[in-house]
Amino acid sequence: MKAYVLLSFLALTTAAQAQTGPVKVEVKQTAGRYELRRGGQPYFIKGAGGGQFPERVRAYGGNSLRTWDTRSADQVLAEANKNGLTVMLGLDVARERHGFDYNNPEAVAAQLQKVKAEVLKYKDNPAVLFWGIGNELNLEYTNPKVWDAVQQIAQMIHEVDPNHPTSTVLAGLNQKEVDLIKAKCPAVDILSINTYAGLAEIPQQVRKTGWAGPYVVAEWGPTGHWESPVTPWKASVEETSSQKAAVYQSRYEASVAKDKTQCLGTYVFLWGQKQERTPTWYGIFTEDGKESEVVDVMQYLWSGQWPKNRAPHLASFTLNGKKATDNVQLLPGQSVPAVATVADPDKDPLTYRYELLPESTDLKTGGDRETRPTAIPGLIPAGAKGQTTLKAPAKEGAYRLFVYAYDSQDNVATANIPFYVQGK
Repeated sequence: MKAYVLLSFLALTTAAQAQTGPVKVEVKQTAGRYELRRGGQPYFIKGAGGGQFPERVRAYGGNSLRTWDTRSADQVLAEANKNGLTVMLGLDVARERHGFDYNNPEAVAAQLQKVKAEVLKYKDNPAVLFWGIGNELNLEYTNPKVWDAVQQIAQMIHEVDPNHPTSTVLAGLNQKEVDLIKAKCPAVDILSINTYAGLAEIPQQVRKTGWAGPYVVAEWGPTGHWESPVTPWKASVEETSSQKAAVYQSRYEASVAKDKTQCLGTYVFLWGQKQERTPTWYGIFTEDGKESEVVDVMQYLWSGQWPKNRAPHLASFTLNGKKATDNVQLLPGQSVPAVATVADPDKDPLTYRYELLPESTDLKTGGDRETRPTAIPGLIPAGAKGQTTLKAPAKEGAYRLFVYAYDSQDNVATANIPFYVQGK
């Protein structure tokens, strides 16, 4: 039984005594330092993006969840209250890249009323921490009037909800958007930033662009697929779970831990699982809820303590003697060795699962929903261990071989190698 079960029970006991009305949240500046205060007490965000496994967030030392809209808000807020967590509650604001026209005043006005109804519905929930007005509205956009709409929403929130700050969430950070938000959005209290490989540079970028107010890193995680090495057939190379664990820790410690003046905290992405380029790229859990080495790192970053039982560590994964970055190309039907070198820190016995997928072709931007490719069966021996063989598919095209190495404690190491089967 995982340790979080006992800790969750303690969290539930504490949460049961929580108040039922709104808790006032404020941004305060003292001695040149910004600080979030909740119920009058300092509150540094140790957050997780997504509503899955809230009991584990609390048990591992986290304190907050992030949503991108209000579709599951009732459930997420209820679970947050039960587990003594708060919520950065997302308000879905339409994106130009999805066809919304910010030159249409009727559409903008209707959106404002829709968002107002959401704010009125949830503003008095004690778990609400602050509002996230839109997500990555600057991604693939051309019309700066979107920031006028953000200002109207932020102004409306201040009128109807005196208890919670406002924020809007950018994809990355650059001078253009900072200047526009400073000029057009004075009612936005907190700038929120989504960043991946660039996390360590965020404190410097914030200052370079002239943002003098408080900020939150609303998404951060592995090296993004757009930032990674790419094969000649345009398949992005994903880090292994152990490589991800290393960069999560190093980038966090180089950025958030060092910015004591403007950063109010972060939300790690993704506290759950999703298909985006692959089924393992951004989720720090597998589809069946097993925990990767990244979860161990988050427990350490949040609480200062490593878990008693650690996830397996994957040192390397090769296909036909080559790494994922070596542009592996095979012949149809060719049998080649696959070797995963995995060790468990606690000497737990390891079991392995391999999965062969065609390279995903349902590729979106901005985290939009993607369809998971269908696995190809029968080309890896049943009961495969750390060393096995793959028979290449007969059909020309791009594929990925995935390995999952499980201990007996609900932990897992993951890796995948993209490869191309050449035509005859």
